[in-house]
Amino acid sequence: MSLVEFRALAEFRYRIRVFLNGSEQAARVAGLEPQQYLLLLALRGLPPGWKATIRELAERMQLRHHSVVELVDRLERRQLLRRERSRTDRRQVIVHLTARGEKILSRLARQRIAELRSAAPALVRALTAAIRSVRAKMPSPLGMGERQSSAK
Repeated sequence: MSLVEFRALAEFRYRIRVFLNGSEQAARVAGLEPQQYLLLLALRGLPPGWKATIRELAERMQLRHHSVVELVDRLERRQLLRRERSRTDRRQVIVHLTARGEKILSRLARQRIAELRSAAPALVRALTAAIRSVRAKMPSPLGMGERQSSAK
């Protein structure tokens, strides 16, 4: 890898980390641990028709099942979410946001969207630079540097 590629990748990672650090700080100011905020966000942001099971939340957060159970336990104690047994499969537990959880999450999400809007140009520039550095080294889709002829 070239120095340009390393710098592009490092800059992109830095920009992501600045945004994520801001999210972590905002969660703490709101009285949540960063992982708790991320669980609330993952829960509320599930695609339509998806069930908010512990397994699905663990996948969306890239955490182990037992770690998500612990997060759900803590958030349930704070009355930010509640559990309910699935009516179709009693083994499944479905997680729901409470009104209190929705209020805290909405406030945090609005702040983070506002921050993302201001950080977006730098993130896009960093991502574009990282992609360009990789594209410059990719072989032509036609192979061995051949160019597609415009004549048929």
